[in-house]
Amino acid sequence: MRLSATVPFAAAAAAIVIPDLSSWADFVPSQDEVRKSVGGFVSDVKGNLDSLASGFEDVITSAGDALESAFQDEANPFGGHHGGHHRHGENLTIYELIKENDYTSKFAAIVDEHESIVKLLNSTKANYTLFVPINAAFEHIPDHSDHKPSKEFVEALLKYHVGVGLYPAGRILATHTLPTALDEEELGGEPQRLRVRVGLTGVRVNFYDKVVGADYFAKNGVIHAVRNILVPPPRVGRLLSLFPSKFSTLLLAMEKTNFVDFIHSVPLGTGSTVFAPSNTAFDRLGPGANAFLFNSEKGLKYLKALLKYHIVVNETLYSDALYIDKSEGKSAPVDILTDDEAETEGVRHYHVDLPSLLKEKNISVDITRWGGFIDVKVNGYVHVAVQDGIARNGAVQVVDQVLLPHRSPGNSATQGEVDVEELKQILEPFIEESDESTNEEWSDL
Repeated sequence: MRLSATVPFAAAAAAIVIPDLSSWADFVPSQDEVRKSVGGFVSDVKGNLDSLASGFEDVITSAGDALESAFQDEANPFGGHHGGHHRHGENLTIYELIKENDYTSKFAAIVDEHESIVKLLNSTKANYTLFVPINAAFEHIPDHSDHKPSKEFVEALLKYHVGVGLYPAGRILATHTLPTALDEEELGGEPQRLRVRVGLTGVRVNFYDKVVGADYFAKNGVIHAVRNILVPPPRVGRLLSLFPSKFSTLLLAMEKTNFVDFIHSVPLGTGSTVFAPSNTAFDRLGPGANAFLFNSEKGLKYLKALLKYHIVVNETLYSDALYIDKSEGKSAPVDILTDDEAETEGVRHYHVDLPSLLKEKNISVDITRWGGFIDVKVNGYVHVAVQDGIARNGAVQVVDQVLLPHRSPGNSATQGEVDVEELKQILEPFIEESDESTNEEWSDL
């Protein structure tokens, strides 16, 4: 049985390492950069989907061809052929399949140490999708037998490889995020999610991992083989700090305004949504606005108000899912765009208003979907350039312009530059807000 794989024309991450600090929102690097990379996140967003009506059928057809090609180009660690037309082990459970396969024996051996995971992967009460790391994923993990990770950590890691529901290749084409068996306390007990994207280089999971074999069917679900171990994500603050080349201005703004002290006082129940302006987004404000915000005592008050407008608490928005704090009697809207709905013909739209930390001023979000393609706009004109940064306590949506309350689309909004007096006028009503609080429930953004 042969196991080989084409080296992807994209960044890959080592098994359990800190991702490359400069690569999350970059475009695809060269093959040499792949080999030198410690690992990292890559955005497969190649351009804005501002016009969903023009030429989309051709794009969808091409994407479908790319998906099929990506699966077929990789070696098949389970034998047989790829694709949903070939059933690999309908009489075996997911656990039994990985247990008997030579290329997944290391992952199976770890599963054997956790009875609850064995039971989960053997269960036929529901369908599951396992992203199983091949044995090569474990080659570069150092052997520290005297400092083994806790059983709880390993069990959480194993659960994070198990998608809840049946996600064969065809459904992945129409999926942006999917729920896992890892229920995250910092998301209010909701399932932690995996980010999946289909590109010309194949199928990527959480930016850094790659599917190297797909659609190995079991009687209780389907298995996709992946090249690396999937590690549960860090918190939002840690995630942003890993990429100073993308978010150094945002991190500086938080430091200069003591924003972390403020955020420690904010109660968090069901995660958060952070609309994170990139360095480019701050540049688009213009030199005058940036000088005022960062280089004057008065400006720092406006800067703090500006930061508050980029954060939503207790509502975690992904491009295809929404978590809302159910303790307040709320429930997620039933018409949220799902991958099942994506199979229907035509363009679908979804609108949601999210309450920011700025005196409950809402952030307006419009999601437009055609098949597996999703475009997210904020306040009518700001584009989400990188969707669905998965974090332990929420989601990061990277915006290409700084969000401003009450600002309507227009020439200045399109260009991004803001006059200092206009900026003052927009934020003046919010700078008197008290920063005092004793609640420290959000201890690590």
